[in-house]
Amino acid sequence: MEPAPSMKRPRRATKRSPSLVLVNTGEGKGKSTAAFGTAFRAAGAGLRVCVIQFMKSGKWKTGEEKSGRDLGIEWWTLGDGFTWDSKDIDRTEAVAREAWAAARRTIESGDFDMVVLDEITYPLIWEWIDEAEVIEVIRHRPDHVNVLATGRHAPEALVDLADTVTEMVKRKHAFDSGVKALRGVDF
Repeated sequence: MEPAPSMKRPRRATKRSPSLVLVNTGEGKGKSTAAFGTAFRAAGAGLRVCVIQFMKSGKWKTGEEKSGRDLGIEWWTLGDGFTWDSKDIDRTEAVAREAWAAARRTIESGDFDMVVLDEITYPLIWEWIDEAEVIEVIRHRPDHVNVLATGRHAPEALVDLADTVTEMVKRKHAFDSGVKALRGVDF
């Protein structure tokens, strides 16, 4: 009997790459969580890792940030918080542009082996930062720099550039039934 397609033995990989571009996108939960798991794995393997958060502000004290810092990960929460809470959307947009400027310098410097661009898709799709510039910077990054981008609705140019794209699919979410985010599970 033939195994189900998902159970067939995968083709053997034959090429090596000095780095990868990964994208976690989709409507489902877990995009950032999966990215942080990859960042923790990289740090555990001795890679230099930097996480840049585009939406979360430094006001939040999250378990992932504490754990990441404990592992030696540079962790920058450069956002202005949730956009629906913004009292000055022009300032929120300016903060996102500043976060991209810091991310660009970080990627181009080659000082890190992995740079996580957490929730970068939002300022991209709102056109707060230039998509063509982001794609160009990632495409021409130093050979050893892995880039992992997260957020819903990843632009096609980013998907096309990526080596691996994972789409999280929401089948059910506690928030939809009125349940607030739970510390240690959601943040």
